[in-house]
Amino acid sequence: MILFFGTRPGKKETKALPNVSCPYCHQTGTLTAVAQPNYAHLFWIPLFTINNVRYAECSHCRKVYYKEEFTPEMERALSK
Repeated sequence: MILFFGTRPGKKETKALPNVSCPYCHQTGTLTAVAQPNYAHLFWIPLFTINNVRYAECSHCRKVYYKEEFTPEMERALSK
């Protein structure tokens, strides 16, 4: 019997951060936060979440900020 077990990414959830400025290029309203879960699956059926990848990307300078690099301003905007 063959078991198909592995991991695969889930659906991306995006949220615009309209009043937050990019720390690198200082443009306001260009940041988008992204959250994407990774699932363990058996026969392509998701069983449980392994981790959530969270980052923010600036659409002007294309700089990516991972969760550890979020500024307090970004954290406040995400919690709303």
